[in-house]
Amino acid sequence: MRFWHAVILAILLPTGVAAAIIGRMTPAEPITEARIARLPMGEQAAWTAYLARSHALMAADKAALAEERAGGPAPESPPAGPSGGSGMPLDKAPEWYASPEARHVADVIVSFQTPAGGWGKNVNRSGPPRVRGQHYVPIEHLPANARSDIPGDEAWSYVGTIDNNATTTEIRFLVRVEAQTDGPEGDLYRAAIVRGIFYLLDAQFPNGGWPQVFPLQGGYHDAITYNDDAITDVIALLSSVAGRQGDYAGIPEPLAVQAKAAVDRAIALILDTQVVIDGKRTIWGQQHDALTTRPAGARNFEPASLSSYESANLLSFLMRQPNPSPTLIAAVQDGVAWLEAHAIRGMEWKRGENGNWLSARPGAGPIWSRYYDLATGKPVFGDRDKTIHDDPNELSLERRNGYSWFSAGPGKAIDQYAKWPYRRK
Repeated sequence: MRFWHAVILAILLPTGVAAAIIGRMTPAEPITEARIARLPMGEQAAWTAYLARSHALMAADKAALAEERAGGPAPESPPAGPSGGSGMPLDKAPEWYASPEARHVADVIVSFQTPAGGWGKNVNRSGPPRVRGQHYVPIEHLPANARSDIPGDEAWSYVGTIDNNATTTEIRFLVRVEAQTDGPEGDLYRAAIVRGIFYLLDAQFPNGGWPQVFPLQGGYHDAITYNDDAITDVIALLSSVAGRQGDYAGIPEPLAVQAKAAVDRAIALILDTQVVIDGKRTIWGQQHDALTTRPAGARNFEPASLSSYESANLLSFLMRQPNPSPTLIAAVQDGVAWLEAHAIRGMEWKRGENGNWLSARPGAGPIWSRYYDLATGKPVFGDRDKTIHDDPNELSLERRNGYSWFSAGPGKAIDQYAKWPYRRK
C-alpha cells in the first residue's frame, strides 16, 4: 500500500521522490545594525533611522507602562479574544455608530492604544476599558512546541501589530464613530485616529513594506508581511485616508498626502518583490526579508517558499487597482499563469481515520499547495521540528491537522482574472 501511495503521489502531485525530508527550515533574520551595515551605502541611512525609531518607540511604550505601575502589582492582562478580535463591527448602519454601545467600544479602543499609536491583536473591544498599569495586549501562554516557533519575550509580544487585521480595524471603527460624533466629544477619537495613521506611516519600511509587528519584535515579525493580507489591508486603509471621501472626509490634507505616498511606495514594492525564476515572473512568498526582499520563512513549519494563497490575494488586490501600469498588468498576467500551471488535480486533502490525508480521487480539484519550493516549483511542507518534506502525509499528526496545507482559494483570483479588462487575450 505504501508503494502504491508513493507512485500515485509521484504521478499526480509533482513532488519528485515521495516521502522524503528534503531540507530544514532556515529561521528568518531580524533587522539589525550589522545587517544594515552590509547594505549599499546609499540605503544605510534610511534603515538606520528606521531601526532607531523602532527602538525609541518600544522604549517609550515600556517606560509608559512601567511608570503606570510604579513598581506596584500589575493588573491582570486583558483576556485573549478570537483571532482577528471582536466587538468592532464595521457593517452597521451609520446611525448605529452614534449609539452608546458603539461609543463604549470606541472608548475601549482608545484606552488600549499604545503610546506608539498601534494596537495589539485578538481582543474583544466590547469588554471593559484598559485600567492604569494593565498591559496593552493579552499575554499568549503557548505550548512549548508552539512557543519555540515565535521569537521574543512572551510578556512583550505583538505590542502594536497589523497581524489579524489589528490596528486597521480599530482605526476603521473609530472613523465610523467619529463621523457620528460632532464637536469636542469626538476630539478624543479624532486624535486616536491621527495617532493610529501616523503609527502605520512610522512602521512602513524605507522600501515600502510593513513588518508584522512594530516596534520591531525580531525574527520573522521583522519581514515584509504579505501573510494573511496584512500589507494589502494597510494599503486599503491608507487609500481611504488618501481619498478623504465619506467618513474619511475630515482627514487633514497633509496626512492624506502622506498616506497616498505610502500607498504608491507599497504597490511599487509588491511589484518589485514578485519572484523571478529563470527570467520569468512567478508569484510571491508569504513574507519577504525586509533587507534582501527575498522570500523568508516564518514559524518552524513555514519555510521560505512561494505561497499560493497570499499570492492569489495579492493578484486580486492588484487587479482592483485603477489605471494599472504596464508593469502591474504584466505582473498579474504572469502571476495568474503561474497559478494555472501549478494547480493540482486528481488529489484531495481531507479528514481520514488517521487525521488529514492527501489521496488520489479522479476528478478532484483544482487545489493548490500552500507552499511551493523556490528552486523546483514543487509543493513543500514543514513540520514543528523544522524539517521540510515533499509529502504532507509524512508530517506529524499535529501539523497535518493543524494547518491549511491545501486550498481551492487561488481559483478565485483566476476567476477574477477571466473578467479583468487587461487579461492576456
